[in-house]
Amino acid sequence: MIKRIFRFFWKILRWFLVVSIGLVIVFKWVPIPITPLMVIRAVQQKMDGEKVVLKHDWKSMDNISMNLQLAVICSEDQSFLTHNGFDFKAIEKAIEHNKKEKRIRGASTISQQTAKNVFLWPHRSWLRKGLEAYFTFLIELIWSKERILEVYLNSVEMGDGIYGAEAASQYWFKKPASKLSKQEAAAIAAILPNPLRYKANPATNYIQGRKNWIMRQMGFFGPLDYNKKDG
Repeated sequence: MIKRIFRFFWKILRWFLVVSIGLVIVFKWVPIPITPLMVIRAVQQKMDGEKVVLKHDWKSMDNISMNLQLAVICSEDQSFLTHNGFDFKAIEKAIEHNKKEKRIRGASTISQQTAKNVFLWPHRSWLRKGLEAYFTFLIELIWSKERILEVYLNSVEMGDGIYGAEAASQYWFKKPASKLSKQEAAAIAAILPNPLRYKANPATNYIQGRKNWIMRQMGFFGPLDYNKKDG
């Protein structure tokens, strides 16, 4: 009986490894059509009796403003180009902060957020965090940094029923993502911590303050180099 149980779980594990690695390899080139969060939000809207809104228009990186690419890195993960998926310094700072403050601070990198957005569900649990670490390792191993950011910018929630750079740009500023100015890109990046609560346009005083901080960080960061390595 024990051997049968062991073989059963070993078979499940093998299939999981084959399917997960296969998906990561396929998505190295193929656009992600839909994510678990998009489905969950649509179901929630339907159950609440609201109109189902799901705006998502995949765009390649050369059709997404460099301003938005830089703004998101400066806002969400300034070590993105040099870490291997996990920012251990940020994790240590978050742990120390959370010991002292009631408001919890996260330390997820863009790579971790991409893994969660594309392959997993949003609610926190030890199981999801473990799978998130696994998929983060895979995408860092198989995808380039530019591909990780491209997938992130096309899948992240940027408003109620708004997913990805193109849909967000059209929704908030009535223009394609390729035409976003520095200020507009910073406004979209500023709402990412809570896109269901914040508005990129018109910006509240809080979002305006975040916009100003992000634009300063963009100036300090300098031009993007996806081939950048740890010094």
